[in-house]
Amino acid sequence: AAMEEELVQLSATPAKAKGQAKRLPLPENLPRTDIHHEPESTVCPCGCTLKRIGEDVAEKLDYTPGIFGVERHIRGKCVCGHCETLIQAPVPAHVIDKGIPTSGLLAQVLVAKYLDHLPLYRQEAIFGRAGLAIPQSTLAQWVGKCGVALLPLVDALKNEMLGHQVLHADETPVAMLDPGAGKTHRAYLWSYSIGAFEPTKAVIYDFAESRAGRHAQEFLGDWRGTLICDDYSGYKALLANGLTEAGCMAHARRKFFDLHSQKQSLIAGEALEYFGKLYGIEREVAELDTDERRRIRVAKAQPIADELHAWLTRQRQVVPNGSATARAIDYSLKRWVALRHYLSDGQVPIDNNWIENQIRPIALGRKNWLFAGSLRAGKRAAAIMSLIQSAKLNGHEPLAYLKDVLTRLPTQPASRVGELLPHRWQPQILA
Repeated sequence: AAMEEELVQLSATPAKAKGQAKRLPLPENLPRTDIHHEPESTVCPCGCTLKRIGEDVAEKLDYTPGIFGVERHIRGKCVCGHCETLIQAPVPAHVIDKGIPTSGLLAQVLVAKYLDHLPLYRQEAIFGRAGLAIPQSTLAQWVGKCGVALLPLVDALKNEMLGHQVLHADETPVAMLDPGAGKTHRAYLWSYSIGAFEPTKAVIYDFAESRAGRHAQEFLGDWRGTLICDDYSGYKALLANGLTEAGCMAHARRKFFDLHSQKQSLIAGEALEYFGKLYGIEREVAELDTDERRRIRVAKAQPIADELHAWLTRQRQVVPNGSATARAIDYSLKRWVALRHYLSDGQVPIDNNWIENQIRPIALGRKNWLFAGSLRAGKRAAAIMSLIQSAKLNGHEPLAYLKDVLTRLPTQPASRVGELLPHRWQPQILA
């Protein structure tokens, strides 16, 4: 009785709240399978034949987990009856020479591992339920070979990235296996992206064995532009080489926000009001062109920034040294030149949140990868993740993008590899 009552409650149609949205129809692009339900008899109880006058259609959403299929590539042979010359179509080029996986299967493995954060041992189990348990050692070989094949695309993407004048940079720790010690040690995934206001959307992850600033120097090389980054000392050597530093206002604000939320400071709320005004102006200018954005920033945001700096200076004189509030104020005052740089350049964002959003999936994924097997494996993984995330930034479905790229890459001329970059990609095969 209790179960019947619960079922009645669940099946009851709840009263619609005011303004509640109606259920949207299912997308037209989804394939349809018609299932017909006709009366068992077309004879009326009165004895006459029933005449069909129409139909009612109800659509239900269905989903079928991965189903394996086999492509049979049949190459016909032709021979000349006179000279006995044999002619046969060549074997299609494949990213894994003489391998059994199609580009679609390879793309699925890559997306599942680096976008959906499914370790290979879980994928082995999933494939097993679909009818063929592919050993994770085999899957790992496929991932490695794809990573090597995709490196030229990432190199081309890097060359284009370094042609822009505003870049974001950030880094996050990942574990890397140390075979000699029998344990893992901390490596880092450095992230770089083109400025948030640029029309070209791209992010590149660079795997390195440490957080040393030389890794950023090696990646950026002779690039000279504005780098938006945090206060990490590893970036300081770059500034001596001619780079311009832009600070992250979100980092400065976050220190006061934490104090305020934990009720550890009496003045943090006042600081947040200043930051709120600056960000309010940023929402106003977000869609404007570079010159107009700079003009409004100078007219509206610069006076607020000057007030904030004067307020921070006054408060620092009365706040005890060593306190959490003093440390928050010192961070902003120490980095004030970098923090206010965005006011004079309309192409520079107010903060580094753009790259932090691109690095957030890595923080989720590393809980499932456990560790990178080696520096080489980490670099291959970084290449794959760079293309997947850049595809997402450009509005592409990553599985469709990788499937198409892995299909075309073996025969793509080196001079035209740029056509396969996420911001230029145009599909040539069905996803």
